[in-house]
Amino acid sequence: MKYHNAITDIRGIEVGHAQNAEALTGCTVVLCRKGAVAGVDVRGGAPGTRETDLLDPVNLVEKVHAVVLAGGSAYGLSAAGGVMQYLEEHKIGFNTGVAKVPIVPSAILYDLNLGRADLRPDAAMGYLAAASASSAAPAEGNIGVGTGASVGKMFGISLATKTGVGTASISIGGGIVVGALVAVNAWGDVIDPHTQEIIAGLRSGKVGPLRVGGKDRFADTLAMMKKPLGRSLLGFASRANTVIGVVATNAQLTKAGATKVAQMAQDGIARTVRPAHTMLDGDSIFVLSTGARKAEVTAVGAFAAEAVAQAIVRAVKTARPAGGLPGTAD
Repeated sequence: MKYHNAITDIRGIEVGHAQNAEALTGCTVVLCRKGAVAGVDVRGGAPGTRETDLLDPVNLVEKVHAVVLAGGSAYGLSAAGGVMQYLEEHKIGFNTGVAKVPIVPSAILYDLNLGRADLRPDAAMGYLAAASASSAAPAEGNIGVGTGASVGKMFGISLATKTGVGTASISIGGGIVVGALVAVNAWGDVIDPHTQEIIAGLRSGKVGPLRVGGKDRFADTLAMMKKPLGRSLLGFASRANTVIGVVATNAQLTKAGATKVAQMAQDGIARTVRPAHTMLDGDSIFVLSTGARKAEVTAVGAFAAEAVAQAIVRAVKTARPAGGLPGTAD
């Protein structure tokens, strides 16, 4: 099998994007037409989600048929309705006896402050994203849920850096593959975990294109939090942030196992976003298990965190300038 370093390297996983370039918002759908055992971990203090209670290991339904990641704040949760419509038309869903009900959890990020706040992902956009889904390597950067994403918003959107959506996958041996797709819209900065340098975040205000590792371009959110001005702003800081993503694997997981992998996958956010899991973010990670290959949960979770970290870096490095914000892809 040829690998693309993408979440679609897991057989049975498809990804589709839809977006509004004028409004700078969009949604991304991760489809699993045959169903996938799922778990979730919601760690940020300001999440926006749908159907996450269903993924609790003590609850009935074992499998989901899609996960939707959308912009538009809480309005974007309506995109899942369009994905349900698409799946229903294709007779995909949980069989209740009288109807097949598609199970479609979702999470949203806030991008209303970058483009047009009156245009948000809706059911029609969700349907388009589902209809475009394929097993090909998905596009990254300013597309789908990443269209309006940004990071470094301690002083508002004007000094932020444009980011987007990224993906990565890792073969961990024994035929097991773990992949991730992540939309990066954090309040803090993104660092390269290998160099520990800021690659996107709160800008110092200097003009010109960004350089990867260009320390002179970034103010460093953690450093600013130590200053009186930074501390004084924390109580008024925008709740318009989050990192949301999906991890998929062909390893066989129970719902409890998938939930544990989701918890471990959050470490990928902690390695690359500084600070992470704040009261101002809604960090949420879903996990999908599509296969029957036996693997230790610990191994799957460890590499899920690494895949998430790699996807976050990709989301930064593939982002182009938009909405007046610079991106590193230029």
